[in-house]
Amino acid sequence: MSDALVDAVKARIRNVPDFPKPGIQFKDITPVLADARLFSDCVNWVAGQYAGEYVDQVIGMESRGFIFGAAVAPQLHAGFIPARKPGKLPWNKISETYDLEYGSNTLEIHEDAFKPGDKVVVVDDLLATGGTAAATVALCRKAGAEVLGCVFLVELGFLDGRSKLDVPVHSLVVY
Repeated sequence: MSDALVDAVKARIRNVPDFPKPGIQFKDITPVLADARLFSDCVNWVAGQYAGEYVDQVIGMESRGFIFGAAVAPQLHAGFIPARKPGKLPWNKISETYDLEYGSNTLEIHEDAFKPGDKVVVVDDLLATGGTAAATVALCRKAGAEVLGCVFLVELGFLDGRSKLDVPVHSLVVY
């Protein structure tokens, strides 16, 4: 990993105190997305974690995981699967409810999102407590997919979210 890329991402991430509730220090990646070169470098880094491996699908979680996942999927010659909040998908769904650092939530995917044995990479912007990523891994497995690993732009290491994941985890920036 490039120290220059890590430094550039850290320099652009905006800290937003007390969002979405008091006591949470939100890591806002929108300044990274607004910088075309930096965004491209981040997408290339994420895709590079699985370059040369066969990947059928990339799954990204609502909503910032859509941004990175959809950008990474074509680089891996893979499709993209959105993991959505309840009520957003129009077809038959499977779901997983999970806890996060400030409440609970549910993610859904179409029941036919994967073919049995599909090799899948989970992509999101941030790993915090690991609930969202663990729920996504569980959804993939419910649908018959094999999860190769998870890739994040940012990891809040002090929250130990990777301990909830039983797959390889790659993070560009770790706080």
